[in-house]
Amino acid sequence: MHGGGYYQEEDRLSKPYDAHLMKRLLAFVKPYKGLVIISILLLFFVTGLELLLPYITKIAIDRYMTTPGRFVDIKNAELLNELEKMEALIPVKDGYILDLRRVDKSIKYELERQNLLNEKYYIIEKKNLNKDILKSLIEKNDTIVSNKYFFLDERKVGELSLQEMLNIRKNDIKGIYHLIIIFGIILTLSFILNYGQIYILQYTGQKVMFDLRIKIFEHLQKLNVSFFDKNPVGRLVTRVTNDVAVINEMFTNVIVALFKDIFILTGVIIIMFLLNWQLALVIMIVAPILVAVTIIFRNRVRKAYRWVRITVAKINVYLQENISGMRVVQLFTRERENMRRFMDINRENFDANMSQLIVFATFRPLIDLIFAFALALIIWFGGCRVIEQTLTFGALVAFLAYVEKFFQPIRDMSEKYNILQAAMASSERVFLLLDKKEELEVTRVKRALRKVKGRIDFDKVWFAYNNENYVLRDISFSVEPGKSLAIVGATGAGKTSLINLLLRFYEVGKGNIRLDNVDIQDLDRDFLRRNIGVVLQDVFLFSGSIKRNIALSKEDIDEDELERIAKYVNADRFINRMPDRFNAEVKERGAVLSQGEKQLLAFARAFAYNPSVLILDEATSSVDSETESLIQDALGKLMKGRTFIVIAHRLSTIERINNIIVLHKGRIVERGTQKELLKKGGFYYNLYRVQFERPQRVES
Repeated sequence: MHGGGYYQEEDRLSKPYDAHLMKRLLAFVKPYKGLVIISILLLFFVTGLELLLPYITKIAIDRYMTTPGRFVDIKNAELLNELEKMEALIPVKDGYILDLRRVDKSIKYELERQNLLNEKYYIIEKKNLNKDILKSLIEKNDTIVSNKYFFLDERKVGELSLQEMLNIRKNDIKGIYHLIIIFGIILTLSFILNYGQIYILQYTGQKVMFDLRIKIFEHLQKLNVSFFDKNPVGRLVTRVTNDVAVINEMFTNVIVALFKDIFILTGVIIIMFLLNWQLALVIMIVAPILVAVTIIFRNRVRKAYRWVRITVAKINVYLQENISGMRVVQLFTRERENMRRFMDINRENFDANMSQLIVFATFRPLIDLIFAFALALIIWFGGCRVIEQTLTFGALVAFLAYVEKFFQPIRDMSEKYNILQAAMASSERVFLLLDKKEELEVTRVKRALRKVKGRIDFDKVWFAYNNENYVLRDISFSVEPGKSLAIVGATGAGKTSLINLLLRFYEVGKGNIRLDNVDIQDLDRDFLRRNIGVVLQDVFLFSGSIKRNIALSKEDIDEDELERIAKYVNADRFINRMPDRFNAEVKERGAVLSQGEKQLLAFARAFAYNPSVLILDEATSSVDSETESLIQDALGKLMKGRTFIVIAHRLSTIERINNIIVLHKGRIVERGTQKELLKKGGFYYNLYRVQFERPQRVES
């Protein structure tokens, strides 16, 4: 039943994005908005530094790796004036050497159009050449020499030795060294800022996750027991652990990373248009293709991801049920059948994951194919511009690097979309849990009594777990302070429901229950439960120490008090046998303790709080005779001076109780002492005969 509800819930929660949910999630981020803003600012600077690196590469190539000048013979006075303003002209015999590094693109285009650019020369300042090298170069090459510069014809470069080339281009090498230093500084600064940004972001994410888990756990503790009857533990644990972790992953890897993607895409587009608007427009040609592919991917991955979630839910529920019930599985030798069913569920999960994998395996290579197409366009179109001298080689190299950065956020989108979809599903499940307001335990008036005497009154109480299907019908009885009451009846008669109502685990449908003549709904819930001690049939022990399981929230209890409590309820006998006594470790659910030892610890726990009312859901039927005698002795001590209610399974344990009520199908059908009830020959007599007479007949 739980499993089916779980699958339906997984199937329903399939929105890829929900603004309302995001707004609620951001409410948990709000206390740390200062840290988030700092993280985003650091991200902005980190992105800016990353975008600088390709541009530095462009400068290195254009300014220092290729430093061409052109011989020109310009007669146009206006054009000469423009070039002189740029300080791009070096006068030589019969014309000028034009330093192209200083020439604007528009002027360069005009020179190209008029076919004024001729032979290419390396421009070298004479001061960087000693006389011997200068003399050697003049002898070897057809060169042009001016007052300050030496011009080396590019066609003659092959005639120079490596050492000669290094000597004449040592300024260029020095410039590259400077750029390397700048490159290193940027990388170092980027590392420091990136470290700070990631640390702050992850710290904030951990704080948000911490707060959200505290909120969920606090909410869970306020919910009525009826809520836990309808929801499997595994699902609730998943809300506090896995779902919160998925939400944190969205916050740290998607939301803030989205800012980085925006910064990168905006910066790359601006820089590409500044470098060459024509090449930038070529890249924009592939944009519609990217949009179409992204839309198709989003629709396909939604369906695939929802199927994966459903199958994972089936695996979780099946594993939880079968691992928890492993004793029953092995007892009835269902291993083979369970294995077959698990293989079917696991196969469905495998198929779902393969379906999702096909979507991702198609999307990523398709984006790479579009990227390769874009690169081909850039190399073709940009290469032609480099040959035509309207685009520098460095600008083309930088452009290719920026195209890579342009596609990177799109490549990562598949992973981010997956995380976003998972987080939306997880956040909706978390908020569905937090919105269970109608199942919260509430108290109309925060009231406490000065002293609890222990009078209990049930006045025409009706109760149903579901709608009008009543399990208790018109129940009325009273227990005087310090007196005892036994409740007996067949399984399903409603005995435990009475106790659940008294403790306000469930609310009364009709009628009312009073403690010392005060309606329990008017009492503070915590006050009510502190004054009613309960020893349940199935004793639950927490992992930890013996001391922790006795004291629970009573942290001020000391060793002497523990000794007194343990001795009073006869629990000291087995505790003293343990090496660490009260500090001895209790395994999960008290796995290393016997049922009788668990019962004695439960008595010690109840006595530690000294309640005015003690309720025993008796469980002595599953313990040995020696332990039962210890429990009965402890029980006799605990009954003194307290109102005592026992749900009796063994009728022999209630012989000393004079007030007995018999429940049958939710109604009180008999009440009185044991002798009176046996004389009537009714329901109680039949229960008594089943327990005591049938064994005698078997023996005979």
